[in-house]
Amino acid sequence: GGQEEAVTTLSGTVVQGVSMAGPHATMKMKVGNDIWNLTLAPPPRAERAGLKEGLIPVGAAITVRGNRNLDHDRHEMKTIYIKHGAAEYHVYPDRE
Repeated sequence: GGQEEAVTTLSGTVVQGVSMAGPHATMKMKVGNDIWNLTLAPPPRAERAGLKEGLIPVGAAITVRGNRNLDHDRHEMKTIYIKHGAAEYHVYPDRE
């Protein structure tokens, strides 16, 4: 499956904080009754954007922008930007 070209904005609550395990950093957020899987950049790039494990706590309100999965039954997004309070993390600034 691919991602939509259009950029979608979502706001919700963190249910699983940033994980740097695996080829891409990941996190999960709840939007309404749905849990979204957020795919971030590979860990070195995510770290350059200022992200690290434990930085954004579970329960935090965040807003993300990115390209959602073409299959809308799958709540997945390739995330390009995260906002948490006053902090902004530009994961893929060239795609914003």
